[in-house]
Amino acid sequence: MGPDMDKLFLQVAGKPIIAHTWQRFDSTDCIDEIVVVVRDGLQDAFSALAAQFGFKKPFSHRYWGKERQDSVWNGLEAVANECEVVAIQDGARPCTPVDLIARTVSIAQKTGAAVAAQRVTDTIKESEDGRIISGHPQRHLLWAVQTPQTFRVEVIRRALAAVRKGGLLVTDDTAACEIIGQAVTLVESSQPNPKVTLPSDLPCIRLLLDGQTTTHESAKFSSLLLQARSGALH
Repeated sequence: MGPDMDKLFLQVAGKPIIAHTWQRFDSTDCIDEIVVVVRDGLQDAFSALAAQFGFKKPFSHRYWGKERQDSVWNGLEAVANECEVVAIQDGARPCTPVDLIARTVSIAQKTGAAVAAQRVTDTIKESEDGRIISGHPQRHLLWAVQTPQTFRVEVIRRALAAVRKGGLLVTDDTAACEIIGQAVTLVESSQPNPKVTLPSDLPCIRLLLDGQTTTHESAKFSSLLLQARSGALH
């Protein structure tokens, strides 16, 4: 979006992008509390946002870290002691269906880890030098992983502790689970769940937000780490 643009506060379909994302989780029955992981100096802006749009669930702030895994670790430090399940969400993914959130929570309660994902429909090619095709992955085996990435709290804490102890860098939270041998269940999303990354994403996001409705499903004891890493979302 450019170095001086905070994409989370771009107005789309009548609200800042982050307000749409936050609203989805605030209206989901199985979410009890929200932890917003933000850049230092933005706490007041997020508190004002919650007041402006009447978000009802208890929320708190934590600072984001150098890497995504550091931000998640900081957020986990803030969840309630009785929390059983935590859903980790990109702040710039405003179209996530409420029923998808609830399904990841329900499945993570049973299996330990679940992630929203969609089947890859494009043909994917590998290239070792960035110019010539060098490999042909089998499309029917490929999934595009999204958020929420949802875990029993003890599972994701143990996984990230292993990452930190080994001085490793992981691209997402499911990769941390692979390190400790924790299986992650794919939860197929039948509706679009895009993340705002480029200016060209905005027209599609706007259309989805103008037309998308949500439903409610219930589960218990879950929290949300809203990955509000403005300008540096992973």
